[in-house]
Amino acid sequence: MHSEYQFASHYIKIGKQRLHFIDEGDGPIIVMVHGNPTWSFYYRRLIKLLCRKHRVIAVDNIGCGLSDKPQNYKYTLENHIKNLSFLLEHLQISKCSLILHDWGGAIGMGYAARNLKSIEKIALLNTAAFRSQNIPLRIALCRVPVIGEILVRGFNGFAQAATYMAVVKPMDKLTRQYYLRPYNSWKNRIATHRFVKDIPLQANHPSYKTLVEVEEGLAKLRDLDIPILILWGGKDFCFTKVFFDEWLERFPDAEAHFFEDCGHYLLEDCFEKSGKYLEDFFESHG
Repeated sequence: MHSEYQFASHYIKIGKQRLHFIDEGDGPIIVMVHGNPTWSFYYRRLIKLLCRKHRVIAVDNIGCGLSDKPQNYKYTLENHIKNLSFLLEHLQISKCSLILHDWGGAIGMGYAARNLKSIEKIALLNTAAFRSQNIPLRIALCRVPVIGEILVRGFNGFAQAATYMAVVKPMDKLTRQYYLRPYNSWKNRIATHRFVKDIPLQANHPSYKTLVEVEEGLAKLRDLDIPILILWGGKDFCFTKVFFDEWLERFPDAEAHFFEDCGHYLLEDCFEKSGKYLEDFFESHG
């Protein structure tokens, strides 16, 4: 077992599927939502840091991490939002803060838009929760019928490439192995591929309407003056500075920090600095 990921596993059943989550510490609640192709392992050091004064819940989306990976399942933004809502209702959580990364931004902000009175603070790490046509060619290639599925599920071309391309500071061998561990076969890489396909670029896409709802919810969150922290790796090939700037336009009063020499996996490249900002943010009064 990885020395930095030694947490008790918890599961709930959502329909026929088991959803895995970490639940550590006591105090004000912080919920961490990952994106693609990571899992709760991405937050391991942050969980350990923040659970000293908070109750920290880190979810593995269905199809990811230690959660079930069903083959006949609708891996849509709507379902991921509903799954998060189900988990927090199951745990009887009425107030919480959010830490969101990558596609976790759309999932977490989707939950926030539907539960405005439940949200205390939000931290955003190289993510988006609004429509955009800015999609890198290498990700667009993974969406191409047949070819994309072979690349992602057959050759693990998405998750494996991310362990090199999403960081500036090279990962050690064990850390890389743990990122890839849940995605070790064609069957277990289904969500990695479906997440890529679920990026709604056109109005007729099944998740387009949901993303519009999430986007409209951002204005409501801004009007409530919910404290926002934005931490950004400047060498992210996917969520570039264009996304960072758009977040600042939508939340001009947010506390924001841009790390020029960090990649998409910000918590790998500069955990000490970003962890300190997050710790201070959640310990300060809103």
